[in-house]
Amino acid sequence: MIERWIKNELSLRNWRYFKSQKLAVLASWILFICTILSLTAEIWSNSRPIILYKAGEFYFPTFVDYHPTTFGREDIYVMDYRALELSDSDWALWPPNRWDPFESNKAVNSYPSPPSLENWLGTDDRGRDLLARLLYGFRYSISFSILVWFFSMLLGIAIGAVMGFFGGKIDLFGQRLVELWESFPYLLLLLVLIATFSPTLVLLALFNTAFGWMLFSAYMRAEFLKLRRQSFVEAAVALGAHRTRIIFRHILPNALGPVVALSPFVISSNITLLASLDYLGLGLMPPTPSWGELFSQAKNYPTIGWWIALFTSIAIFSTLVLLNLIGEAVRDTFDPRRT
Repeated sequence: MIERWIKNELSLRNWRYFKSQKLAVLASWILFICTILSLTAEIWSNSRPIILYKAGEFYFPTFVDYHPTTFGREDIYVMDYRALELSDSDWALWPPNRWDPFESNKAVNSYPSPPSLENWLGTDDRGRDLLARLLYGFRYSISFSILVWFFSMLLGIAIGAVMGFFGGKIDLFGQRLVELWESFPYLLLLLVLIATFSPTLVLLALFNTAFGWMLFSAYMRAEFLKLRRQSFVEAAVALGAHRTRIIFRHILPNALGPVVALSPFVISSNITLLASLDYLGLGLMPPTPSWGELFSQAKNYPTIGWWIALFTSIAIFSTLVLLNLIGEAVRDTFDPRRT
């Protein structure tokens, strides 16, 4: 199906070569399924029914907030669906895991509690379900990494292309500005940001984008410096093609190979970056589900909470392995020595 949309012969060959890498294709499907499960986590792990049929009416508590008075409760402000009494004709469709990432299991005696039938992977130090925290935490990790990668790539491509295409004083002046920007203390500026604002996912993504574009810029600058002297570019100039057409039609498509090959590894490093920031307390604000925050808990409970470290390590290790498998296949796909 995708091949129908690919018109360029080289791109089609690259796509077919990537499809031939069975391990990378499998890793892509697993990562895609995990991403979909995380983005729709409310369906799979929640403390509210997906569908509730009561007194002849259908309700959708997972997607709609109902006031307790809707179900005849005047004594509470937040509806507890587990305590809702259902008659023989009433029924409820629950998610497979009946815990949200913020709810504590008050039925256990101590926190963290080990894996059980109630909490399949155990709980953290506040009694919250570990499976729910991991599932929702993956959503934040993959969203942060893709946001930083995407905007860093756009910014890096734009700046690197300008410096590489025009060269001369523009390139010289631009490189000095890049070196100046690289000299700014990242950690100190991050501390100032946290002290001034409440760090959110978008704010952290924008901040890290401001320091993450330089790698893409270096690759794109090098490719433009190399390709602008190629015969096909000089032929386009001789035919009177506009600079915009030369950049976007002739040079940019041929310069994207290294950037695309680099992308899976950048996404992988961004996941590690967010986990590191959360581990140090410099990332997302509690009680946001976070893999780094779970690692921080595991440090405090090395023996009595071993399941926190084990399952969190499996989650982040598996994600990084999948991304690296994809990255290696993409790198080989765009390797000019292969063709």
